[in-house]
Amino acid sequence: MMDPKAAYVAAQWAHDRPLISCRFDPTGQYVFCGSEDAVIERFRISDGVKTILAGGHSTWVNTFAFPDAGNFVVSGGCDGKLTWWEVAAENPAPIRSIQAHGTQWVRSLAVSPDGKLLASSGNDLMVRLWNGSDGSLIREFPGHQKHVYSVTFDPTGKFLLSGDLGGVIRQCEVETGTEVRKFDAAPLYSYNGGQQVDFGGVRALAVSPDGKKLAAGGLHKASNPLGAVHEPLVLIFNWENQTLEKSLIAEGITQGVIWNLRWLSDGSVMGVTGGGNGGFLLFWKPDMEKDYHRFQLPNLARDMDLHSDGIQVATAHHDKHVRITRLEAKPA
Repeated sequence: MMDPKAAYVAAQWAHDRPLISCRFDPTGQYVFCGSEDAVIERFRISDGVKTILAGGHSTWVNTFAFPDAGNFVVSGGCDGKLTWWEVAAENPAPIRSIQAHGTQWVRSLAVSPDGKLLASSGNDLMVRLWNGSDGSLIREFPGHQKHVYSVTFDPTGKFLLSGDLGGVIRQCEVETGTEVRKFDAAPLYSYNGGQQVDFGGVRALAVSPDGKKLAAGGLHKASNPLGAVHEPLVLIFNWENQTLEKSLIAEGITQGVIWNLRWLSDGSVMGVTGGGNGGFLLFWKPDMEKDYHRFQLPNLARDMDLHSDGIQVATAHHDKHVRITRLEAKPA
């Protein structure tokens, strides 16, 4: 039974560079990680055996997605490339690479509910839709005015949502590329005139499984961006009428920013935050403003993913480790 208040770190495995991203594959056998180098690390969950995936990127890998029934993993890098790999290959080698966002960072990837489509977003202000099997471009979604940090599909697969640095969330029809509407996530954005810094943005997006709520994560109270003075913030929108229902806060976590979000089986929201004060898994009931539990991680966290079992959580850390936390009581 899932119980975030009983969470504990069950395993950890190391690389030789700080980690920046992590995702479980759909079968739950592996966790894939990106790091401050040009390779990918695949850790086998059962025993922690590490396999290096090399040759697909020239710099850091920010994000992963698993199209085509999860047989392949696509990595998105700061070199603007998307690279396809076989998930379970004994000696993985790149199957194909495409220059998806020019020389600009790929920020986020998402796969449609049927596994056929792959969406990407990046610093070139574009969202693009690809055939998940062969990497062919299906369509582009122009319209963002700032870096596009996050992208996700709604549970029906009819709509694609993308969030940018300016706190704009666009909802577009997948079939036509037409923008349907926008959600206003402006509380996640700030501009500091003295420092001349655009700061914040929609760092994470997650639609609830029932399709009734949209969660958007990032930061607020950014009084000193260059000094990393800010706190985590999650906005909960009503899907039907776009109203902002609740602002979920985590008081006292200065230098914190929400890097990723997941809806849990009990309808609560889990976010990961990392900054100068370390890393936490934060848990909110969507109708309550303050977090009902925070689990302190051993080190600064930079990404998070939820296993298909709804119990295991992977977190990528600056101290070069990926950690597996279980949201349940530790066995006696």
